[in-house]
Amino acid sequence: MKTQVADLTFELSIPYAAIEKRISEIATEITSDYSGRIPVMVGILNGSFLFVADLVKQIEIPVEVTFAKLASYYGGTSTTRKIRDDFDLTIDIKGRDIILVEDIVDTGNTIHYLIEKLYTREPASIAVCTLLLKPQALERTVPELKYTGFEIPNDFVVGYGLDYKELGRNLKGIFKKV
Repeated sequence: MKTQVADLTFELSIPYAAIEKRISEIATEITSDYSGRIPVMVGILNGSFLFVADLVKQIEIPVEVTFAKLASYYGGTSTTRKIRDDFDLTIDIKGRDIILVEDIVDTGNTIHYLIEKLYTREPASIAVCTLLLKPQALERTVPELKYTGFEIPNDFVVGYGLDYKELGRNLKGIFKKV
């Protein structure tokens, strides 16, 4: 199945049914790992909004949800390596268990930036949950990375919240550039 997003063509890489199944499995892990606690799920906008929504619906313990907004792509097909911090947390996280929810971890630079920033606020713990991980693209390790939906090759992808030129977020699956 192929689709056009702006001026690029993409083909289906991960069907929506597989995403739903994997989200259910991650939610079960989080429910077990944080039993008796109330973690704060921090969605990293814009790309993670669908993942956060579907994930929290499956978690069977109380959770708080908030968002931060960071960017390093700016509409292109590769990271600029310049992190734009558009929207900061508005809650006190001191002593709280934080789960950062990302759409994709590729170089690791953006999530590393956010983790370093949040550690100064003295949370009890920080874990990272990402729908997609590109191991071949990692430039720095992310020890806090605890939950991964899918490992993918170093392809440019859209769909299920991820965009190209702000388009394609509404595609039900994950599509890779042809």
